[in-house]
Amino acid sequence: MWVSPRTLRISSRTLRLKWFDLPAKAGSVDIDVRSQATVKVIKLRGRLNLGEAVDRLRQTFDDLVNAGEIYFVLDLGEVTMVDSSGIGLLVKCLTIAKQHSGSLKLLNPSKFAIQTLRMTGLLSLFEVYTVEEEAVASFH
Repeated sequence: MWVSPRTLRISSRTLRLKWFDLPAKAGSVDIDVRSQATVKVIKLRGRLNLGEAVDRLRQTFDDLVNAGEIYFVLDLGEVTMVDSSGIGLLVKCLTIAKQHSGSLKLLNPSKFAIQTLRMTGLLSLFEVYTVEEEAVASFH
């Protein structure tokens, strides 16, 4: 569906851009949660983007925190895409965990996720691991 043209001026050139509505369900994510000692390992598969995917992870995380869980490893090894909403949610989850004297650590983030976090200046907020056992052991 064509919405409206926008004009962008770059140097001496003028470009006309067309903005299109994206489908409400542009991607989805599968979420598996399991326990390793006192740590919840949350494995994601698919796209972590605006809409259902971010909403589902937010609800899963909120449910775990409300149940008293505070230590999390987020396995991003099979996440194919993360948009700004997904990045924002990762930061929010880390913040909530820390407010409850816990933490959230990233496991196997893709090159794309690492680049996105680095570009936004947020990579330094997270501990990043490539081996699940090391990520879990880092809490003890």
